[in-house]
Amino acid sequence: MKWKIEYSRRAYKFIEKHKIHDEIKKVVVNFLRMIKGEPVKVDVKRLKGEWKDYLRIRKGKLRIILKVEWKRKTILVEAIDFRGNIY
Repeated sequence: MKWKIEYSRRAYKFIEKHKIHDEIKKVVVNFLRMIKGEPVKVDVKRLKGEWKDYLRIRKGKLRIILKVEWKRKTILVEAIDFRGNIY
């Protein structure tokens, strides 16, 4: 079964507004490659507090907050925004 990438409404609006769909998809695919064991460098951090169970990927000034659902093999991209606006 292949992995599926889903976007929340908030994340999708940001992607469409800034026209960065390919860039975000590339970052998420690299994250998938990393968790499969390939030697790809992705700046990932587990979040705390309100965002417990979510991960943050840092790509330049952008922050991508996502959740990995292992049983469904799905990555839910919950939020994308610039560094100062995301949390």
